[in-house]
Amino acid sequence: MKRFLKDKQLPALDFLKYIGPGLIVAVGFIDPGNWAANLAAGSQFGYKLLWVISLSTIMLAILQHNVAHLGIVTGKCLSENTTKFLPKFLSRTILITAILAAISTAVAEILGGAIALNMLFNLPMQIGAILTCAIVIWFLFSNSYPKVEKVIIGFVSLIGISLLFELFIIPNIHWGEAAKSWVLPSMNVSSLPIIMSALGAVVMPHNLFLHSEVIQSRQWNLKDDSVIKRQLKFEFLDTIFSMFLGWVINSAIIIIAAAVLFPHIVTEIPEAKAMLTPLLGPVSAIIFAVAFLFAGVASSITAGMAGGSIFAGMFSEPYDILDPHSRLGVLITVVLATLSIVGLTFVATPFEILIWSQVFLSIQLPITIFVQIFLTSSEKVMGKYKNVLSTKIILIVIGLFITVLNIILVINIF
Repeated sequence: MKRFLKDKQLPALDFLKYIGPGLIVAVGFIDPGNWAANLAAGSQFGYKLLWVISLSTIMLAILQHNVAHLGIVTGKCLSENTTKFLPKFLSRTILITAILAAISTAVAEILGGAIALNMLFNLPMQIGAILTCAIVIWFLFSNSYPKVEKVIIGFVSLIGISLLFELFIIPNIHWGEAAKSWVLPSMNVSSLPIIMSALGAVVMPHNLFLHSEVIQSRQWNLKDDSVIKRQLKFEFLDTIFSMFLGWVINSAIIIIAAAVLFPHIVTEIPEAKAMLTPLLGPVSAIIFAVAFLFAGVASSITAGMAGGSIFAGMFSEPYDILDPHSRLGVLITVVLATLSIVGLTFVATPFEILIWSQVFLSIQLPITIFVQIFLTSSEKVMGKYKNVLSTKIILIVIGLFITVLNIILVINIF
């Protein structure tokens, strides 16, 4: 990530200027896949699965906080550190699978944009995917990182405002039941697939690579220990704040589905919009579709950035959209994803495409998590900032838990 802030001492109030990298990552937590899982959870089980959002947010915050430390302490992203500290053959193999995972992610995100454009303007999926791809490339190629960050913050804000509006006009929300469900786990055999989908899909490989990259947009003097400590503190607050917003937005989707759609089972986004129209009016349904469009475009942008960062890291370079390697990585990610959508929509439904995109993510994710744990636990990489034993144990437990969930998901799909 090309540095754009000058080295200077920061007062505590400058934390507000620090907010941004966490929100970039939080977009992956509110992407089209999460919307689908949350709508299914709320429409089938009411408020009962809100605890899944709480648990997944905690796991995500721990992993993202840890990988952001890697970026701050080393001044290099996860991809660059993988290239530097692992044997060449192993690092290249890992990073190639990570790029494929970024492409798989982009398939789901761009498809989300296409679905939203279909809901709003009745555009064919292929045209919607191409248009979403063009918007993403324009945003990434015509803006510097600071401008892209502001765009993402704007999108997240508009998504939040749209969902708050939906909550405001729904008359029969049972907030007491929702509050209880946020902290008390409830499950049965029929809810297990949705629980596993929601938990297993929250942490994405591309977000781990991306956070370690974009956190460096707030980098100062790496040789000054006091500056590093202040960066680590600000990063923690930024991550917690951003993950909290993700928790609010995901919770809002489940609450809307529970209050309006339950017990009518919804598995497709357009179904939710169609059901909202007679219940809450056409304006509410349009706002829902617009929020989903913002989620699809914003998450597609971050998927493209992640692909560019991973590809540049293979050449020991930071992400910089003016650099040929970063540009090529972005194009590989979003263009191949779009071509995949255009081709697959002739033989498969959008839901089936989403499922298959998640299969590869489920296979690759454990690789990224344990590479991250290895690097952040290494004194050679992190020096005195390496993971302490308790942190390492927590990370391994989370990694194993997510790995088991994803293995079960893949088995269930096949």
